Amino acid sequence: MFKKIISGVAVLVVVIFMNISIAKADDKLIRIDGSSTVYPITEAVAEEFQKAKRGAVKVTVGISGTGGGFKKFCRGETDISDASRPILKKEIDVCKQQGIEYIELPVAYDGLAVLINPKNTWIKALTVADLKKMWEPAAQGKVKKWRDVRSEWPDAKLKLFGPGADSGTFDYFTEAIVGKSKSSRGDFTASEDDNVLVQGISGDKNAMGYFGLAYYEENKKRLKVVPIVNPVTNKEVIPSMQTVMDGTYAPLSRPLFIYVSKKSASEKPEVKEFVEYYLRNAAKLSAQVKYVPLPANAYKLAQQRYSKMKTGSMFGGEEKVGMKIEELLKLEEKK
Repeated sequence: MFKKIISGVAVLVVVIFMNISIAKADDKLIRIDGSSTVYPITEAVAEEFQKAKRGAVKVTVGISGTGGGFKKFCRGETDISDASRPILKKEIDVCKQQGIEYIELPVAYDGLAVLINPKNTWIKALTVADLKKMWEPAAQGKVKKWRDVRSEWPDAKLKLFGPGADSGTFDYFTEAIVGKSKSSRGDFTASEDDNVLVQGISGDKNAMGYFGLAYYEENKKRLKVVPIVNPVTNKEVIPSMQTVMDGTYAPLSRPLFIYVSKKSASEKPEVKEFVEYYLRNAAKLSAQVKYVPLPANAYKLAQQRYSKMKTGSMFGGEEKVGMKIEELLKLEEKK
């Protein structure tokens, strides 16, 4: 009888201990939300971090969009906010009203390549207006042939290929070209598999599509990349690691960010450790998910910014077109 009581007590102690351990693990939760464009990078970092911590820390990554993410962040509902653009003045004001201080950290560049078949001889470059005319919702059923875009182009069927509606690349492209995320014609060949897009474009003289620059680099022999006219400088720019980094390949390149709550980084050791891990591994993991890493020195400067817990935005609530992230970080260091 006594042995049964002792045994029962032992089991109870183990159960209580397990429940306490689970509760502690549940307490170590890092909440992230925001841009669907930044999501693949953050999700890749989160997966590797959780593996390294062997389940001791849980990281959740949501996709409310950059604006939706900032709304949650400025209400104190998240520890980190993914953003495919700098925080805006109105968002800065809301965060200030709520007492939310943040550390702005660039993590990668995003570049999209517009591709055509190598046998296409009529396209020398494309403007944003050309691309919008092809891809906007109003184009469906109306812009069917190349000559519908420009009268001097062939009387041949326009065959479009692109990522599916669940893709962050789709969100980015439609936002940059059409002016509204997910706003696109629906009568194109959509696939989450870049191989399908490569095959489609390389197999048809009248095809055109878009996807991540890194994947184009792997398929240069099968495709032709199209220069895009920069709407600010009016110059034709070919996408490359360099033109994406320096911002001249516009509007299809931009820096991507995470915004870290100073309170979370100061009071939750797991958040502090996660962000340090993010910055150490961002170059490798961003490349793996087909984004363009920042220059090595930019990551070093971002790490310094984070270690100093330097709050606020380098952009002052607005875009600084054509300025390199590395230059902005250096200017911030001098302040």
